[in-house]
Amino acid sequence: MPMHEFFMGLNQLELINRAPGFFKYQPHNVAAHSWKVTQVAQFLADVEAQNGANINWQSVYEKALNHDYTERFIGDIKTPVKYATANLRAMLADVEDTMTENFIKTEIPTEFQAAYTRRLGEGKDHTIEGQILSIADKVDLMYEAYGELVKFNPEPVYVNIFQSSLEALAEFKHMASVKYIATDILPDIFAADFINQAGLYDLAKSLLPDFAAVAEKRDG
Repeated sequence: MPMHEFFMGLNQLELINRAPGFFKYQPHNVAAHSWKVTQVAQFLADVEAQNGANINWQSVYEKALNHDYTERFIGDIKTPVKYATANLRAMLADVEDTMTENFIKTEIPTEFQAAYTRRLGEGKDHTIEGQILSIADKVDLMYEAYGELVKFNPEPVYVNIFQSSLEALAEFKHMASVKYIATDILPDIFAADFINQAGLYDLAKSLLPDFAAVAEKRDG
C-alpha cells in the first residue's frame, strides 16, 4: 500500500470550495485553508509559549495541517446544514470517521497507520494544541468573511460567519492568544469600513473584555 492515494487527495482538496453555494469575490479552497490555519496556529502557539505554555510543536503542526483532510470524503458541507440538528452533525461525523478509518486501513502503509490515525482524527480536543487549532480555524474563517464584507458583498451569510467566529473566539477568551487577537488584531480589523461594521464592533466588545478595554480607550 503506497501513499499514492493520500497524495492524490491533496489535489482533491484544492478543488473543494469553502462556503459552497454563496456568491464570493474571492473563492477559497480547503487546501489553502489548511495552509492558512497552520500559519495562524504557528503564531498563536508562539504567543502561548511566550506566556509560559508548554507547546508540543509536532502536535500543533499535525493538527493544523491535517484538520480538514477528511473533507475529501464528504466535501465542505454548508455550515447551516452541517449544524442544523445535533443528530445530523453526529451522523455526518460518523460517516466521516468510518470513511477515514477505512481509508487508513486500505491506503496507508501498515507501518504508518498509527501516525495517520492520530493525524486524521479529531484535532480540536482539550489539549492546548487542540485549543490553538480551534482558535486558528475560526481566525481564518473570520478573515474569509472579512474579505467579503470589506468588498461589501451583500450575502448576509458573511455577517453571520464573522459573528459566529467572534462567538467562538470568546469561548477561549482566557487564553493568551485570544487576548492578543483582541488587543492587537481586532482593532486593525475594525479600523476598516465594512458591512455591519458597527454591529459587529459592539458584539466584539460585548464578547471580548480585552477588546472592549482597547475600544474604550480609542473611543474615548
